[in-house]
Formats: sequence, C-alpha cells, structure tokens
Amino acid sequence: MISTDINLAVQHLNENGIIGFPTETVYGLAGNAFETEAIHKIFDVKKRPTFNPLIVHIKGIEDLEQVAQEIPPIAYELATAFWPGPLTMILKKQPHIPDLVTANQDTVAIRVPNHPVALELLKHLDFPLVAPSANPFTSISPTSAEHVENYFGNQINMVLDGGECLAGIESTIVGFDDNSVVVYRLGALALEEIEKVSGKVALLNKKKKHPVAPGMLLKHYSPKTDFILTRNVHQELEWYSDKKVGLLLFNSFLPECDSNNQIVLSEESDLQLAASRLYNAMHQLDKMNLDVILAERLPEYGLGVSINDRLERASKK
Repeated sequence: MISTDINLAVQHLNENGIIGFPTETVYGLAGNAFETEAIHKIFDVKKRPTFNPLIVHIKGIEDLEQVAQEIPPIAYELATAFWPGPLTMILKKQPHIPDLVTANQDTVAIRVPNHPVALELLKHLDFPLVAPSANPFTSISPTSAEHVENYFGNQINMVLDGGECLAGIESTIVGFDDNSVVVYRLGALALEEIEKVSGKVALLNKKKKHPVAPGMLLKHYSPKTDFILTRNVHQELEWYSDKKVGLLLFNSFLPECDSNNQIVLSEESDLQLAASRLYNAMHQLDKMNLDVILAERLPEYGLGVSINDRLERASKK
C-alpha cells in the first residue's frame, strides 16, 4: 500500500512493522533500529544475508552520540558540512545497538537523510531507523514508491510516498583511520566534495570476505536482463546483432538503433542528473523483454566514478 500518511507510518514503526520510506538517495526499507524483531523482518523480506550490515538513519547531528561513541573530530566536520545528505559514516557503535544491525562488528553506519518526508518521519519517532535499500537482495535499487510496491506488495506494512529520489544512487560511505578519511563505498556525494573538507581520502581495499559496510558486495543493483558495461557501445553491438538489445547511454542516442530501446541519462552531460535517472532507467529497460542491456561507461570524474561503480556491480555475473 502506497500512502502519504506519516502518522500511519509512525504507527507501523512503533508496532515493530517495516515500511518503505523515501530518502534523497533511494527508497529504504525501514524499521526500529533498536528492535531485533523489526530488523529480522527487514533481512527476511529482502532475503539479505545477515553478514551484510545496515545503515542507521538519525534525525540530526544532535543524535549522533545516541548511536556512536569515540567520534573523531573530522567526523563532526563532515557531518556539519554534509548532513542532512548522502554521506554515511562508519563509527564505533554504542553498546545498545543490536549486533544484527552491524553484522556483529563494533562499528555502525550512520547518516541523516536529506528528504523532507524522511526527516518529518524521524521527528515523530523516539528511535532511529535502520534502512537498507527497499529492494530484494542484489536487485535494482528503488527510486520511487512504485518500485518498492512492485517489489514487496503486502510483504511490508506500507510505502510512504515522497516522490522521486533526487540523488538517485546510494550514499557515499566513509570510515576513519585516526583522523584520516577512508572511503568504503562510492556514492551520491563525490569524493572531490569530501576532500574539500577532509583533505585527500583513501579508498578501502575491497578484497574482503564479508563487507564491513553496506553496499560493498561485488554483485549488486542488478537487473534480471543480462547487463553488460562497455566503453565502446558500437563495438559491443556487433556481438549482439541477432539479439534484442537495450542501450543505457550517457549523453546521446545512437541513430542507427531503435530509439524505443534506448535511454539517455543526460543529453546535457550532467552527471548529477544522470545519477538521479540511473536506477529508473535500469528498471524501465529491465521491463522491455530484451535479450541484453548494454550500458555505456561514464566519464571517470565526479559522480561519474560512483555511477560507473554501480554499473560495474550490476554487470557482475
């Protein structure tokens, strides 16, 4: 059920229910961060492995110490600069945070969503929310209430409708090594913006058996249709001349191909606009009964790096 009734959402959450709710990045599947009953429901509905930790959403920087401790000064600087917004920070957790949230680690992922409906919802609650993306495990992330409803229907209590997500890809996740910043997951906040506050950041080595933060698995955000990322769409098309092919392109259509099977993310070459349209475009192409989707790699700067990260994970077999 899709609804704009915040009071109804509050009622469900207070009763250990789970709901879809909007953020500026993607829609989340939310429950009480302090109640293992609700958290178990999220893992069960998503079919998400419990070794994959969740993000805790709080209403503001004033609630940070409610869920984290031993917070380094640079974390407060980043929070001041980017919260509310698409920045998640990995910090040492408070003891009362359930181990199920953190995959039995002593750290917890935290952010403040930059969406008026999400913030209004959090203001009405006496607890923070855990909220992974509101999609089945490894599937395309949802950027509309309809995406969530199509995925889960009556498996969840409701979907709180907040319109289309403006950022369109998940938050950037960072952790800390002393007072230095380490990037765990690329996302909707470009590294260049973070470095204006923190100085040079380091990228985490991804070769780990289990993820230390959400969204780190190699296969993720995937359509059901075969999905191939390429630097040269024309060359790749030659391999699939006998197939029904869909194209996910950056800034221009291919005139020699069926325009009905092409989606261009931004004719203005606007990376932020491209990010906001990415998952919706993937959902559309996945419904077209295609044999294969060819995705064009974007420029390797700014949000292009984050978009390419999502395309790479979607293309993993």
